[in-house]
Amino acid sequence: MWRPIYSKPSLFSGLHCSSIFGIDEIVASLVKVEGCDVNKKDCRGNTPLTWAAGGGHEEVVKTLLGRDDINPNKLNNVGETPLYRAAISGHEGVMKILLRRDDVNPDKPDIAGQTPLCRSAICGREGVVKILLGRDDVNPDKPDMFGRTPLSWAALFGREGVVEILLERDDLDPDKPDKHGRTPSYYAVRYRREEVVKILLGRNDVNPDKPDKFGHTPLYYR
Repeated sequence: MWRPIYSKPSLFSGLHCSSIFGIDEIVASLVKVEGCDVNKKDCRGNTPLTWAAGGGHEEVVKTLLGRDDINPNKLNNVGETPLYRAAISGHEGVMKILLRRDDVNPDKPDIAGQTPLCRSAICGREGVVKILLGRDDVNPDKPDMFGRTPLSWAALFGREGVVEILLERDDLDPDKPDKHGRTPSYYAVRYRREEVVKILLGRNDVNPDKPDKFGHTPLYYR
């Protein structure tokens, strides 16, 4: 028997819909309705703010944040905050709006342990990476569940610009191994990211002979 995609359609409200499409006039009207729950989650765990942030709808984000009962750190089903969604989508304007609030956590990891910085590094969002690294409450070396840092992920995907931005931080370890003992230079060499290899091996604090737990060095894959 045919079943709808959303088994609980009541979870998806008009406020969710208008936030997805960035219709600020409707959002502004709905949030004034008595009993309106601005923190209500849909079947994916997304709040109206999460949808608006991920879509880059700045005016809607401002309207929702104007509510005293808004929770700007509400997690969806995979542990993503509104800021997280804005970051991986590259919506720098929305990020700046969210980060004006003292109660927004810019370093909150998802269920895989990846922070907004980590996912932004993977996606090559250089502007977003700069914004996040400009804050004292963001750890540039925070590992995910695999022990991989933002630099390791940027190296793996060949995000040269992100790699250079990350390496500007003095408190970042460019040779930090993950749970398998694999360093950023390992991933750069292993996946043939030539420009990233040049950047990393041009540093005195990167050891190209550092073995992983299996005894393989980065140059094993050259």
